[in-house]
Order: sequence, then structure tokens, then C-alpha cells
Amino acid sequence: MSVPELKTEREHLAAPSREAGTPAAPLENGRWKAYGALLLSRMKEMWREPEVIFWVFVFPVLLALGLGIAFRNKPADVSRVVVAEGPGAARALGLLKSSPQSASVQAETLPAAEALNKFRLGKYDLVITPKADGGFEYRYDPARPESVLARNAVDDALQGAAGRKDVLRTSARVSSEPGARYIDFLIPGLLGMNLMNSGMWGIGFALVDLRQRKLLKRFLATPMRRTDFLMALASSRLVLMLPELFLLLGFGVLAFHMRVMGSWLSILFISAVGALTFGGVGLLTASRAQKIETVSGLINLVMMPMWIFSGVFFSYERFPAVIQPFIKALPLTALNDALRATVLEGASLAAQGTRLLVLALWGVVSFVVALRWFRWT
Repeated sequence: MSVPELKTEREHLAAPSREAGTPAAPLENGRWKAYGALLLSRMKEMWREPEVIFWVFVFPVLLALGLGIAFRNKPADVSRVVVAEGPGAARALGLLKSSPQSASVQAETLPAAEALNKFRLGKYDLVITPKADGGFEYRYDPARPESVLARNAVDDALQGAAGRKDVLRTSARVSSEPGARYIDFLIPGLLGMNLMNSGMWGIGFALVDLRQRKLLKRFLATPMRRTDFLMALASSRLVLMLPELFLLLGFGVLAFHMRVMGSWLSILFISAVGALTFGGVGLLTASRAQKIETVSGLINLVMMPMWIFSGVFFSYERFPAVIQPFIKALPLTALNDALRATVLEGASLAAQGTRLLVLALWGVVSFVVALRWFRWT
């Protein structure tokens, strides 16, 4: 044994041993310094991948822009109506043009066969066929909302033009306030979906990629703790969550004049809980997967039910009542409901206790199980 090695061995034997159960100094022993180094290296690794920047930050904004434009508030649709040629066709057109609802109905005449064929192909919403007794027959499709609307609008127009009087005087007031629009419903759902996607793919995919490239074996040879490594992966989502949150909500406020009714601190806390939850689920999904193809299938298997049931693009209230308890137990459902209640209704954190509990249970259980199942190779 060389002199330096002998000196090191003597110093080691002479050092006082720490009794079992005695807590180590949190900063002096370098554990948190190692955790910080792992977190910093993870952030640098993601920053060096341009596709990560696109999918995490740019894609959600483009998706919100496209859907916001597609489902923006616009004037009422005009019903496209065709009148089958024949006796009485001119009378039908005259009644429609003279009615108070003429601005909402666009009508023209075509031969009967052509009119029916274009109606079948969706070119028109309604076919009017004059009858020999002076009446009219409506051909409409009850499965098409625009066809049902055209039938009601045309019948009101023709009946009113023919002399029908309304026995009850009514009035109407147009109301289109921020908070009731589709884009207001969509933005919190996109935020929740993006937190789920970045947590699952950003952690699960990266972990299996490290395992497949044999890089985890190098970590195994170091004195690094498994808990520190997994915590650094999971908490990296918190760093990316901040720009995700402010970018997407800020875009909704600036581009679509969305109103944020709740506290930004509450929104930040809910988003942080959601990011950590899906970070834990991502760790669990990739704890034993050996190949990219395997973890991709597992991630899609986990996320697919939440894409469908958790109310990202439409309300989950449309699903049957028998599966509502299952839907509300999903972590993305709890996250989306909490975000929408805070952003659109101004709900407090105290009112989100049940939803936050669902998220916490998913996150804690996932991380604990991932810690037990995790394998380096």
C-alpha cells in the first residue's frame, strides 16, 4: 500500500463514526449540492434539444391559436335552403324574402333531383318541396344540428310571412361575455394537458433513453442516491412549468381577452402540484422499461384515457353518469377542474381540497412505487 493510500485509510479509521439514526447535516455532506448538480444537468440537457422547446412552449400556443380561431365568436350562421322547382316554388321564395327572418335564410331553386342530391352531400341544410294543396314539405336531417335549425327558421319565416301572429310578446338580449366562450374553457384544459404531456414524456422518455444508452450504469457507479436522481428528474418539471404557465395563460389574456378571475399564486400552486404528480407518474411508467418503444406504448396507454375522458377539449359531463366517478378519479380531471375553477370562477385553494388530494395521492403513490421498482439497467 502506498503512503497516500495508507494515510487516507488511517484518516478514515480515525474519523468518528455517525450513529444510526443521527441526521446528517443537510448542506455540509454535499447531498443537496449533488441534487442541485443533477437538476442543473437535466435542465441543460433539455435546453440543448430544440424539439423540447417547440413541443413544450410553442406547440400549446399554436394549438390554442388554431382552436381559438376555429371556435371564435362569430355572427349567426345563415341557413342554406333549396326549393325544389315546380308549382309553388316562386311563392315559397317570395314568402321567405318578405319575412322578418329573411337575413338568416339563403334560398334558391333547383330541379328536385339535383336539390335532393346536394342536400344528401351536405351542400344545403334543408329542402322545401311545394305541395299541390298549397303547403310545403320539409326534408331535413335530425342528426345534423344545422339542418334542424334551418327547418325551424324556415318554418317560422314562412308561417310569419303567411300571416301567423305571435300571441306572446317577447324580447331578446345578446350576451357573449368572457368566461362562457369555448376558448375560456379550452385554455385551462390545454394547460393541464401540457403539464401531463411534459411530465410523462419529458421524464419517462428521457429516463428510458438514458437506460438504453447505458448512461444509468455510470450513475450506478457513483455514490449518488437513487432518491436524489429521481427527485431531480421530477422537480425539473417545476422549472419548465413556470414559462409554460405564464406563456399559455398570457397568450389567452392578450390574444383572446380571457379573464383570469382567481389568484395567480393559487394557479401557480395548482400547476406545481400537477407537474409533480405527472412527474411521479412518468417515473413510475419508465421505472423498468428497457426500450423506447416500450415506454412509448406505456405512456400512451396511461395518457389515452385522460385525453378522452378528462375534459380537455369538451366537457366530461357528456359521458354517462355511471362512469363519472372513474373520470373524476383521474389526475388530469382533477387538475383541469381545479384550474378552470380558479381561472374562470375565482375559486380559492380551500375549495380545491378534494381535487388537490386526488393529485397528491397520484403523485405520492407513483413516486414511492417508482422508487421501489426503479432499476438502473
